[in-house]
Amino acid sequence: MKLKTTSILTLVLALSSSSLSPAKKISATLDLEKTGEPISPYIYGQFIEHLGRCIYGGIWAEMLEDRKFYFPVTEDYDPYKKLQDTAFPVVGASPWEITDNAAGLAMTTDNSFVGQYTPSLAAGTGIRQRDLAVVSGKTYDGYIWLKNTSERRSEVTVTFAHNLKGKGSQTQTLTVTAGDYQKFPYSFKATSDSETATLAVKVESGSVYVGTLSLMPEDNVQGMRADTLELLKELDSPIYRWPGGNFVSGYNWRDGIGDRDRRPPRKNPAWTGIEHNDFGTDEFIEFCRLINAEPTIAANTGFGDAYSAAQWVDYCNSTGDTIGGQWRVDNGNYEPFNVKYWCVGNEMWGPWQLGFMQLSQYILKHNEVADAMRAADPNLVLIGVGAVDQINAAHDPDQAKANRLWSVGMLEGSGDHMELISEHFYSGQTPWTDAQEREPLEHVPLMKTEIRRITDEHRRLQPGIKELNGKTMPIAMDEWNYWHRQYEYGELGCVYDLKDALGTVVALHEFYRQSDLIKIANYAQTVNVIGCIKTSKTEAEFATTGLALKLYRAEWEDIPLELPELDKNIDIAAARSEDGKTITISIVNPTDKAATLSLKATGIEIPDTATSWTITGDHHRARNAPGEERQVDIHEKTGVDLANGFQAPPLSSVLFKLTL
Repeated sequence: MKLKTTSILTLVLALSSSSLSPAKKISATLDLEKTGEPISPYIYGQFIEHLGRCIYGGIWAEMLEDRKFYFPVTEDYDPYKKLQDTAFPVVGASPWEITDNAAGLAMTTDNSFVGQYTPSLAAGTGIRQRDLAVVSGKTYDGYIWLKNTSERRSEVTVTFAHNLKGKGSQTQTLTVTAGDYQKFPYSFKATSDSETATLAVKVESGSVYVGTLSLMPEDNVQGMRADTLELLKELDSPIYRWPGGNFVSGYNWRDGIGDRDRRPPRKNPAWTGIEHNDFGTDEFIEFCRLINAEPTIAANTGFGDAYSAAQWVDYCNSTGDTIGGQWRVDNGNYEPFNVKYWCVGNEMWGPWQLGFMQLSQYILKHNEVADAMRAADPNLVLIGVGAVDQINAAHDPDQAKANRLWSVGMLEGSGDHMELISEHFYSGQTPWTDAQEREPLEHVPLMKTEIRRITDEHRRLQPGIKELNGKTMPIAMDEWNYWHRQYEYGELGCVYDLKDALGTVVALHEFYRQSDLIKIANYAQTVNVIGCIKTSKTEAEFATTGLALKLYRAEWEDIPLELPELDKNIDIAAARSEDGKTITISIVNPTDKAATLSLKATGIEIPDTATSWTITGDHHRARNAPGEERQVDIHEKTGVDLANGFQAPPLSSVLFKLTL
């Protein structure tokens, strides 16, 4: 049966209550002709940074820590310096343990293969790395670069074992002849599951330099984890921002190109641990191609300069007639990458940022860098650094005296040197507050409140900026998320539960409402690090927030429909397809009582059934973990009977799709 309706839909929301009080009813009128600007698909963007286990240990498949020997190998085997009581402690010293004759090892700068140090091993001496995770029946491939320290032949063994006692050990013997460094492949097959497998190198005779070595699962895809990529494809984010974040302000992009084994290891300039430089520009572009995403690159305006930023643009976008373009060709990528979107710096208003500058000085630097980048490619879309609420009184007395908000100053002085301005926010139990866990009714709207605060300020301030000449500068909310204090998945690897998923949907609702102003939004930081995907060493899984992002990216229509706020706790959004034949309605119910949305309609035909997708769990702390049964999931149901309205269970987000 079809209902004859007009283009006006009347919504009635009935909140179930105890038998002692009547159900609360809320009604509103939804006009299908009252729409906002189309929702940009780029609001489903993602952001990955060289931090914690986002790339290394999350996206990248390399299993060995410090494979290029950034840290000197010593007899004092004590690699873990932070998060020691978790499954993913942070490496802060060499993870290589000396075996057998310790006197036979020396860290030398002579004949260095890459970086500062290269281990020299004499006969009877070995090194071993512990805590590798393997899956029974799976093959692991790798290689090692070796060089004789003299004209004499050397015999070297590489041994894989399932534990320190040598269970299931497999050994390959390598003969190293005179000459330069030689690359030797090896392969092992796990015969049992293990979290404590080892890889050991020992010189049986002669002596050698150990240049670098590698070990990856055989099923890696261009060096990336197959399990993580599978989930990233399901997430289907259309745009990714990289490489930072705070990291980029100390990053030399040239360290991340060329022969991967010859790229120098560095200390991570902004966070803990080592930057292996195994995942650089070429790998990022390949990553985007594998998951069908548009790349966004953030240029270094901290310790970086205009020449370096422009040369990076050349590397990505020019032909071989520039130095940078020829480097890309030499590295095997003959066609330009055509990277369109570029961030000019990151959070340069923050005193924690490498190369932090006062506002008046940074405006000059932004313009200089932007001019150089546009000279390299005039078709770039540039995103300037914004912070609509920031006046840095402690470090910028001129800014404080003028009472000049950072975003206002950037729009006044650099508005003609950008196409969008960035804003960042995080909510939750963050590292910089002592906020304890909030109940769902308080927690769920936190990000919505931040989005509205930022957009309200831009709507208030931009019309008064004469340099914009009446133009509205769109926003790239290129970092946003919940950020909680407790870390279980490495550095900044916090856990997300059901209430975080509900809050993520409410944040999406607000992005839909602000579709005229927010054109890009990058959820930070995709994998492990405050990420919507979590990985163990051998498995990957959607966090609760990932399920929300995946569902709404796949099913939500792109023409937002105006809808007033119906209730202070229940958040509802609606949209239609461009052709008007499909309507999506989303109800987020963070209360402990069920909700029913009754739809009264006249004048158009709407169905008496719908398809629904419900995200929920047994309690607000329900969460997902790699390798474990999901506590929170998406439950799809077709042919949902609408005779009794749209049902939203307690602690749920429900998306309904109606075909007219």
